[in-house]
Amino acid sequence: MLRNSKSGYGLIAILFHWSMALLMFGVFGLGLYMHELPQFEERTFALYQLHKSFGFTILALVVLRLMWRFANPAPRLPGAMPLWEKAAAHGAHAVLYALMFAIPLSGWLMVSASPWGIPTVLFDTIPVPHLPVPGFLGAKEAAESVMKEVHELLAWAMIVLVAFHAAAAIKHHLIARDDTLRRMLSPRSARA
Repeated sequence: MLRNSKSGYGLIAILFHWSMALLMFGVFGLGLYMHELPQFEERTFALYQLHKSFGFTILALVVLRLMWRFANPAPRLPGAMPLWEKAAAHGAHAVLYALMFAIPLSGWLMVSASPWGIPTVLFDTIPVPHLPVPGFLGAKEAAESVMKEVHELLAWAMIVLVAFHAAAAIKHHLIARDDTLRRMLSPRSARA
């Protein structure tokens, strides 16, 4: 099943979910690793370009994923789930989507504000123009510093929220014993 049903996710939603999870895990790990490297080495420059390339990939995928989600609504949450838990799940998903946009955009703005003017070239192939930097952020150095802090804070917020998201899925699987996790693992549950 490619499309979602009322009871489960289809193959496309599952592929979006897990490919983006893998990409985000990798880009966060790379970001943490890069943070410790000497800034002006050629190897560091290559890793920054790779980090930006995967960040833009995530941004493109989240746009496609949202388009798919609007055309193909998510399955219903389990009926036995308390209302507060349903509200928390919907709220967490909204914040996850917001962060999937905000993190790459803040990185793009940070790079755009950099006084170094280093170009972004996706996978050494596609040049990406810099964004206009809002004047209220101040001079380029100040704007870059602010956006770096914002980018890092948003990334840590994503890490914390993803940990809660994973813990909730495991709780539903092991304690509530419902199909919340299973339906994101296989499209077979989308047939109903």
